[in-house]
Amino acid sequence: MNELVKRFENLLAEIQGLKQHLNLPQKEQKILELEEAMQRKDFWSDNQRAQKITQEHSQLKNFYDFWQNLEKSVQEILDIAKSNTDESDETVQFLQKQAEDLENKYRKNRFVALLSKKYDDHNAIFSLHSGAGGVDAQDWAEMLLRMFLRYCEKKGFATEILEMSRGEQGGVKSAVVEARGPHAYGLLKSEAGVHRLVRLSPFNPAHTRETSFALMELLPLLESQEELKIDPKDLKIEANTSSGHGGQSVNTTYSAIRITHIPTGIKVSIQNERSQHQNREIAMKILMAKLKTLGEEKLQKQKQEIRGEFKSAEWGNQIRSYVLHPYKMVKDHRTNFETSDPESVLNGDLDEFVEKYLEKKAA
Repeated sequence: MNELVKRFENLLAEIQGLKQHLNLPQKEQKILELEEAMQRKDFWSDNQRAQKITQEHSQLKNFYDFWQNLEKSVQEILDIAKSNTDESDETVQFLQKQAEDLENKYRKNRFVALLSKKYDDHNAIFSLHSGAGGVDAQDWAEMLLRMFLRYCEKKGFATEILEMSRGEQGGVKSAVVEARGPHAYGLLKSEAGVHRLVRLSPFNPAHTRETSFALMELLPLLESQEELKIDPKDLKIEANTSSGHGGQSVNTTYSAIRITHIPTGIKVSIQNERSQHQNREIAMKILMAKLKTLGEEKLQKQKQEIRGEFKSAEWGNQIRSYVLHPYKMVKDHRTNFETSDPESVLNGDLDEFVEKYLEKKAA
């Protein structure tokens, strides 16, 4: 019984130490602010904004409650173990099962303590671009999009595809996704860079082994107080035609927006089937994040810390390789962590890759 008591004491100490890095008091304050906003009479007058606030509240509340409840549960079971005089096999097995369950919960979530760098606690915008490899690469980009969306789903993040450009023969040429949830940027940071796939191609009659590449870019979604003030004279804003479903000129509208920041040459284009105003708002969000991170890069000279590896999506630049033939393996070239279960990885099971990356960056 003494060993079990010590086990619970160690776990409680680890949780309490970790909580110091989670900024829970600030998160509690944010939860209260969101609840106050949700109680206003005109809250649902802007349905889109109301839904985002509701989602953010739910995510923050779940995160906050998880860590508070985990500490409380460990403390309660520790008190039971200390006061218990019954050392029968049944009691010991019960306490051991409790210890295993609580330790597993802690282990699966503990690496959030490694997310202490700037923007790690922010929401995120990520984009995918197919690289060398033609239709195989476009199919690979779509597989990665599904993988990241599944990962976000497992983490409880709310996602919205802001932009999608499909290939003529299938797959995805590019996609832009907004991910909202606690530490979304910090958790997705490990995925920024070139991803390489090796497999038997389903797109040629000979089914030869092909290598495909796709690039994932990541930006933090800035809060309004963090956004830069941009001189309107520095912006070139163009509205172009955007076609809806049906091909040809069906549902053509002037809703597509391209914004160019003249001093830096940075361009952002959004042409999803939204209003021109909505597309402009999204494009400005992305432009703000790009300009902010560009400024951080110049100031800190740490490009990898802010935006990940912005290298061309081709041979030699990959951060991770996914091999489906002639053997099965996924290997991260930065941490050397690998697994022989690519199916699970492509289904969004990225926790071990994320954790190994964060541990290496923190070392």
